[in-house]
Amino acid sequence: MTVKQILAELESLGDDARRKHNTKAGAPDNQFGVKLGDIRAVAKKLKTDHALALKLWDTGNVEAQLLATLIIKPTSLSAAELDAMTRSTTCPQVADWLNAYVVAKHPEKDSLREKWMKQKDRWAARAGWNLTASRINKGAADDFDLPALLDRIEKELPKAKPEVQWTMNNTLAAIGIHHAKHRQRAITIGKKIGLYQDWPTAKGCTPPYVPVWVEAMVKRKG
Repeated sequence: MTVKQILAELESLGDDARRKHNTKAGAPDNQFGVKLGDIRAVAKKLKTDHALALKLWDTGNVEAQLLATLIIKPTSLSAAELDAMTRSTTCPQVADWLNAYVVAKHPEKDSLREKWMKQKDRWAARAGWNLTASRINKGAADDFDLPALLDRIEKELPKAKPEVQWTMNNTLAAIGIHHAKHRQRAITIGKKIGLYQDWPTAKGCTPPYVPVWVEAMVKRKG
């Protein structure tokens, strides 16, 4: 299939309600409002196609970029290409899929993480903090200076861009959940900043407010 044919198919799958939902979540106008499950179905039909994925990404269309993350071959990207893709992300949902399905599988993700952690670009910084939280959650952060990370979070989280706040907050929670030595400080920072304190949470779900999140996960771990 060509890019034009794929865009036409995606547009045919669009839904006004989903489009409004996406817009509220930060998606730009260049979107069709396609359900994520439908995008996965299209990807399953296309299978891995690196060249096509790059062309889809370059359209800037939200659904095309989401689809691209599912059919791209991460190891065929250079670090520079992945860096450029990360910085050209269009919205949080695309960033999350790019980080989960492409960045996480790239052989140079650790060197990129160190680079991105120093960037002012919102999508690069979001990706850097996402990788940091992921390593902490996986117990692969022995080389991390956790007190220094907590210092950065305490200082930078309140004024960080919303896209960065999300994964920086995830890192704060990860430290609190997995490192008892630093748990109280993580909770204290969460209370002091108060980010997501009023987040609407469905019954049975854990909110992203760090003090509640950490205590709930620690209790669950038993």
